[in-house]
Amino acid sequence: MSTDDMFAPPLNRAMKVLDRSFFRKTIPTSAARVFNSKDISRCRSELEKAKDSIKMSRIPSVREDPDPERARTGTRCIVLRPEVLHNDRTTWSPKLQSLEQEGLVGVIPYNLQLDYDFWTYAEILHAIIPQQEDGSDELPTGFSQAGHVAHLNLRDKYVPYKDLIATVLADKNPNVRTVINKIDNVGAENEFRTFQYEVLHGPNDLNVMVHEQDCAFSFDFAKVYWNSRLHTEHERLCSIFNPGEAVCDVMAGVGPFAIPAGKKRVFVFANDLNPDSYASLEQAVKKNKVGDFVVPFNTNGREFIRAGTADLLNSEHSVPIYPKKVSRSAAKGAAGPPKPVATYVRPKLFSHYVMNLPASALTFLPSFVGLYADVPGMPAESIRKLFAPHTEIPLPMVHAYCFSTKSDDNVEQAHEICAEISRHIGYTITPETPDTEIFDVRDVAPKKRMFCASFRLPEEVVFRGA
Repeated sequence: MSTDDMFAPPLNRAMKVLDRSFFRKTIPTSAARVFNSKDISRCRSELEKAKDSIKMSRIPSVREDPDPERARTGTRCIVLRPEVLHNDRTTWSPKLQSLEQEGLVGVIPYNLQLDYDFWTYAEILHAIIPQQEDGSDELPTGFSQAGHVAHLNLRDKYVPYKDLIATVLADKNPNVRTVINKIDNVGAENEFRTFQYEVLHGPNDLNVMVHEQDCAFSFDFAKVYWNSRLHTEHERLCSIFNPGEAVCDVMAGVGPFAIPAGKKRVFVFANDLNPDSYASLEQAVKKNKVGDFVVPFNTNGREFIRAGTADLLNSEHSVPIYPKKVSRSAAKGAAGPPKPVATYVRPKLFSHYVMNLPASALTFLPSFVGLYADVPGMPAESIRKLFAPHTEIPLPMVHAYCFSTKSDDNVEQAHEICAEISRHIGYTITPETPDTEIFDVRDVAPKKRMFCASFRLPEEVVFRGA
């Protein structure tokens, strides 16, 4: 029997209700009994170097002596790897033989007791969920988590085992109180990307708090869209924004882009059509104290692109930044209120537009056609002079999320996405166009991938009709 098989959990793929007591296993091994507690550190170190002691992250090598009388006096043992046999000195390393000859240790039989708590979520599932003999099945060990809620998306063949899966998941993840399973496709029934679900374990309480990029978000997971697996993408895009810039977040959700951007002193107009997302966005603005930089909106995204652009052009706003702490002596000697150490003046132009609605964001692109051609109170020629070459300000970037098929190099997908962008804006964009990037975000299904299409708005598009 291999070591992997020896430490694998017992199998019971006919189990219908989780029986934790079934997962008890005794593994016959050997141990080095350390006669004097003062020698434990030395013996453990030397046996580790000699690769005699057991080396498994979940099994501490130093354990209580199996003899109750010796255990009461503080005697400890160092568990040895299974290949080292107490009754066969030829399996001992020279170091173990030396320690035994010195009288520091005695090599004894040792029964290693394992139970349900020892094995991981994935290991338990492999032991109880039927699968193909060749191991080709991909067991549903993955899940996403928002606060105390774990979210499964079980394929049909695993639905009969949903209660078993949910119970083990909650057992093995102490921060999980509620486990749910999605029972429809996101966006298939609801334009707000919410979904129908069933509670498999724990209370039907989906009011969660999550933390991301040092920001706190509170929301009802049943009423808004949130995907914890996108945290690296949120960080990536936010890293592109510079303090003092203005960003238009067209489908902001509860603010995973907007709130962290506001924290780094980026001005954000953040919009979402879902009233529940908007309410949670407002709450996040207050909770994270970014009200000077983030303005929430609740309107249609297509209209917001144009209305937000016009509002920014025709409004003024500045944020003075004061020292966090002023010493008492400085406060006493100061004449009047403290002076700001910096002042951020909100720009008249957005540097970035973010559209995180992968299923349909590209269909919003026609809203950029003629964006600056007919702004109330601002002639197009006056706006044109705000950009390069008249100034150092480039035209805005658009970051539109979308779905496509998947391949090893994404070359074909990049061309297809650019062709779709070109069709919507009436201007040819290719993967080779300057400032264009089709970024591979993540796989969402075996043949489906999420991308972020970033490109700079062409002058011919935003001033069309002027």
